Amino acid sequence: MDAMDDMDDMDDMDRRDDMETVTADDGVRLWAVRSGQGEPLVLCHGGPGLWDMFADVAGLLDGVIPVVRWDQRGSGRSQRSAGPWTTDRFVADLDAVRRHFRLERMALLGHSWGAQLALSYALAHPERVRALVYVSGTGIGPLTDWHDAFQRNFLARLGDHPERLARWRELTDRARRSEDAERERAVLQWSVEFEDREGALKPAGRMADPWFGINHACNRALNDETQRTWGTPELYAACAVLDVPVLIVDGARDIRPRSAVDSLERALPRVRRVVLPRAGHLPWAEDPEGFRDAVGEAL
Repeated sequence: MDAMDDMDDMDDMDRRDDMETVTADDGVRLWAVRSGQGEPLVLCHGGPGLWDMFADVAGLLDGVIPVVRWDQRGSGRSQRSAGPWTTDRFVADLDAVRRHFRLERMALLGHSWGAQLALSYALAHPERVRALVYVSGTGIGPLTDWHDAFQRNFLARLGDHPERLARWRELTDRARRSEDAERERAVLQWSVEFEDREGALKPAGRMADPWFGINHACNRALNDETQRTWGTPELYAACAVLDVPVLIVDGARDIRPRSAVDSLERALPRVRRVVLPRAGHLPWAEDPEGFRDAVGEAL
């Protein structure tokens, strides 16, 4: 199966699905969409401050398991709001999604920041989670475990095309950016996630189409919270007693050091880990069959 063929189905998948509005307990409206019948897999997108980009994952899992996709508050197609930008608030929003779709216990898949959110939900409500798929996360250790190496890897990979690195730096240094400039910067930044360096701008551009704008306030607040609270003894202890089956899926070529996830793997009592050697941060894009098989077996 060609990964790009899967991505080309994104728009068609959005047209087929029925979009719904989830109302959080504070009245904020969240965009959601369900595909397929039966007990679904609820997807938590990355960010923070971004939006659902899982249409290709929904297509890939068609026939394996139905899915629910949603945009986190203040981002994408969900209602713009003033927050609050806290993990507790986002966990409550995810629970509103669960209630809206009448799920007593749900299977969760989180990617990147969404993996952290899904794990946080499972720690808060283990009785409401039947399985967790943790994709391309960064573990439960402190930010210092991986962030410096990630930044070095990011600059080295973007530097494969010096003109792209120069343009990204130019846009980053601007005090203010238009939405067009903001989108261009994001596409350049996201292009590092793809191994095909010559063709990387195309799939990165698809991630930005449609473009909803990044919620930077949300991004800053939740990243600051992670820096304060991740890596604590309390978090390790909570993971050590989490009675939920967890599948960790890594792409070996992710520029975030995969060793950071060892902390989570060591802590969890019911865990299995699959490393896809040909994939990066978006493993479904570069090894769709491997990703589908791993998720299907776990669920």
